[in-house]
Amino acid sequence: MHKKSLYPLTIFLLGIVCFLPFLGQTHLFDWDEINFAECAREMLETGDYLRVYINYEPFWEKPPLFFWLQAGAMKLFGVGEFAARFPNAICGILSLLFLFHTGKKLISPEFGWLWSISYLAGILPHVYFKSGIIDPWFNLFIFMALYFWMVAQWKEKGFPILIGGFLLGLAILTKGPVAYLLTGGSILIYSILNKTITLKIIRQFIWFSLIAGLTASLWFGAELISNGSWFIQEFITYQIRLLSTADAGHKGFPGFHFIVLLIGCFPISIFAIKAFFKMEIEDRRQATFRRMMLILFWLVLLLFSLVQSKIIHYSSLAYYPLSFLAAFSIYYFYYQAEKIPRWIYLLLIPIGLLISLAFFALPYVGQNVEIIRPLLEKDIFAMGNIEAKVNWTVFDAAPGIVLFTSIFLALYFFNKTKNKQAVYSLYFGTALFVFLAYWRIVPNIEAYSQRAAVTFCKEKSNGDAHLMTYGYKSYTDLFYGQKKPPGKNVINDEKLLLSNKLDKDLFLVCRVDRIKHLKKAFNLVEIGRENGFVFYKKEKSQ
Repeated sequence: MHKKSLYPLTIFLLGIVCFLPFLGQTHLFDWDEINFAECAREMLETGDYLRVYINYEPFWEKPPLFFWLQAGAMKLFGVGEFAARFPNAICGILSLLFLFHTGKKLISPEFGWLWSISYLAGILPHVYFKSGIIDPWFNLFIFMALYFWMVAQWKEKGFPILIGGFLLGLAILTKGPVAYLLTGGSILIYSILNKTITLKIIRQFIWFSLIAGLTASLWFGAELISNGSWFIQEFITYQIRLLSTADAGHKGFPGFHFIVLLIGCFPISIFAIKAFFKMEIEDRRQATFRRMMLILFWLVLLLFSLVQSKIIHYSSLAYYPLSFLAAFSIYYFYYQAEKIPRWIYLLLIPIGLLISLAFFALPYVGQNVEIIRPLLEKDIFAMGNIEAKVNWTVFDAAPGIVLFTSIFLALYFFNKTKNKQAVYSLYFGTALFVFLAYWRIVPNIEAYSQRAAVTFCKEKSNGDAHLMTYGYKSYTDLFYGQKKPPGKNVINDEKLLLSNKLDKDLFLVCRVDRIKHLKKAFNLVEIGRENGFVFYKKEKSQ
């Protein structure tokens, strides 16, 4: 077979190898992973797939599409970590294949291949396909919608406006109307800059929006008809509040997402920089698509820099334009056979060494936690976390060694103007680094951060008892406690539950820094503490 025909098969196999292994070896992380998995689990428990619930109360923060995917996976594989993350692994494989298709249409199969492995090589883009959060599907639908809008502008055959509108509707059903804001904003800015706001463009955008609205109304309309407007009103109120206020614990500085993209998307963030500046592009489609990618990148970065809540995955839609720009730059190096500019060395070396040395040092620090104890002495919860018994070995330094070696090889090959060997060394080395870190490092980090609480909740899930957390936000007690739908007389409010007569025993998890006055106020008996968490019991009323 010709090597070009092997690209899709190779990409498909890479996706399977990179995204599917070890999905179930680490507990889901609070908040988002456990929150979303619990919504899907409660769909199965209640049999209500129309409305989203958390703690068996309406959850108006997100539409249901992603939870439908998770619930379907849980039907296939059972309720657990693997099923919760499986939809995003599939999204990762589809994303790589779609990038290849797009790159092949824009330039060549070689460029499509390069774009796919660029996305695979980015640290955060790779990691997110092994997670249980909503954003990978949300981002893919938006990117595909914009691609089909561009196809319509290139006047290709088919029904790109209808397809794009349908995909935008799916994005809205995944995470909400911010999808329309990002997509419509990108199209508006693009049309203004290109001076192409014509009657035809306006008609196309109306159809694009109508199809998106009709697709989204499959759920929003059904919800309105079945349950009235209350749920949708709360949903819209939440979306506005999310953009205008900071969630607890998620406030950051204005340059937060710039740092996240620069370091978190290493190494593609470095190569992408060249494509931000003027490049000689003769092909109209390539030039217009590059402009759209630049617009999407800056819109995402600026919008979420202005939003008060600073959460890493808010800027994850920028991974698509960033990987495109990186592939575009490297494609130029491929065929111009030029030496890599010195400024790329000056960015690749310190950032790459910083990341690799941090991961190389983790096992040593893990085996000698007294090194960091003075830094944490004012945080009694963190001091409790590091008491966890974690089995660090010398093999856990492998991710750092692999990344360091791949950077060294890449710089050597770039210096010899062997650009293809350099890119492969760096890209596949970084992908292997992420793979090894997910396998060896992430479970150990989880052991410090939450495993004691998760283990306690799992132990109590088999008994006929109330289980809850107190003093901090968590969904661990719901998902790992396998909470059942409450009966008619069950009190869900935690203060009422703690102060009223109990029909069965109550087990409670609290952080050690939040236990002040807890026992006196609610007559609880401490039954243990571990790694920063304190466990209590209150016996049922006689």
